[in-house]
Amino acid sequence: MTTTRWSSGAGFILATVGAAVGLGNIWRFSAVVGQNGGGAYLVPYLLAAFVCAVPMLVLELAVGRRLRTDVVSAFRSVETEYTALGWLILGGVLLILSYYLVLTGWVLGFFLSWLAGSQTTFAPFNASWLPVVYFVVATAVTGGIVSMGVRGGIERMATVVMPTVFVLLIALALYAITLSAWDQAAAFLFTPRFSVLTDLGIWSAAFGQVFFSMSVGQGIMLTYGSYVAEETDLFRSALVVTVADIGAAVIAGLVIFPIVFSFGLQPTLGTELAFTTLPTAFAAMPFGRVIAVAFFGLLFFAALSSSVALLEVGVASAENTTRLSRHRATLLLTGGVFVAGVPSALSYSPVTLAVAGRPVLDLVDESVGTFALPVSALCIVFVFVWVSDADTVREELGRLYPLVRYLIPVVLLVVTAARTVGVARPAWRLIVDHTRNGPLGALIAAALLLAFAVFGWELRKRLPARGRRR
Repeated sequence: MTTTRWSSGAGFILATVGAAVGLGNIWRFSAVVGQNGGGAYLVPYLLAAFVCAVPMLVLELAVGRRLRTDVVSAFRSVETEYTALGWLILGGVLLILSYYLVLTGWVLGFFLSWLAGSQTTFAPFNASWLPVVYFVVATAVTGGIVSMGVRGGIERMATVVMPTVFVLLIALALYAITLSAWDQAAAFLFTPRFSVLTDLGIWSAAFGQVFFSMSVGQGIMLTYGSYVAEETDLFRSALVVTVADIGAAVIAGLVIFPIVFSFGLQPTLGTELAFTTLPTAFAAMPFGRVIAVAFFGLLFFAALSSSVALLEVGVASAENTTRLSRHRATLLLTGGVFVAGVPSALSYSPVTLAVAGRPVLDLVDESVGTFALPVSALCIVFVFVWVSDADTVREELGRLYPLVRYLIPVVLLVVTAARTVGVARPAWRLIVDHTRNGPLGALIAAALLLAFAVFGWELRKRLPARGRRR
């Protein structure tokens, strides 16, 4: 049982928001919105956030606070045979981190390039060894922060990085208002085309994006919950994190889409938009270098906070299940993640490491990145709701309990099935293939709208009467 605690409620919120707000909010959200009907996508996205993400956040935080331990030990505390599920989740998290650090390195490289005035784009960047160099740097920085501890490293980083992220976002959004196509961009982002809501692909993309973006189902929130004070209201904390996560994504859209439409770019582009076409626009616009430095700095800080959270899941488990100190556990796991990430780093370098013609990074993302999160979320719900069904967790969830027990497992199974039968594309490329099925999509949309209505009614009854847990 861990005795480590966040130093304050504000530190806990900032660290948790830092874990949630990452590349998924800033570049992935805008790409998926562009590919899924603009404002229409916000309808299932908001439903997914409040119907699924909030209850899952409360569940993980509640389990972490009740057990005061890591992911692996938490599963073992229910039944010894479930320990393997804890290790499965941990393995998935570390594999995701191994290639997420590659992306973090790319963003760092672009930030430093534009800061130095070289204004690189993706093709020349990947033709050099810089992607590997910056992967090493991103890995070392992440490991260094985690090695300094929960308060001295993670919380201290969050108190600096997260305010910086939101200041940069707001500053860039204010600049975007001055661009010629701001009205067009705002209309694209906030005007829904309800006719596309019968598309199952949009619903699948929205729910997948919410789970990816908010870091639920990966054991991160369970780990962070083990450091939470007893008097903290987890439901209100989950709402704050969710609103901050959505806010970051929407503001990022208000930054990216005005640039996209003002310079005649395609809103459906993914990684190409972030690393090729946007840099071209930066080079042509007034104060473009300043905007580029702010944009890539924002991406790097957001990616770093998520990388730190992913590594902390592994370090906390290593500390509690072995006799390793935090420094040694961090060194060991950082080294292991680095080794696992080298093939992904080399796949976009002069080596162009590939298997059957596919870059290794793409293959890892298509397998682990696509399926690890829904599988781990299902494991958490199964063990801590269906098997354990602890009174303290049920009490903390309150009226959210039926959503966690019944609705979320169904949603996770549907999203996983949709990804399985669809054409697999790497998520980091942010290309979403739609499985168009009008009647089925309409049925699912109606069911989720009904669930949201029930959730809103329960939430209305819950908020006035809810006080502190203890």
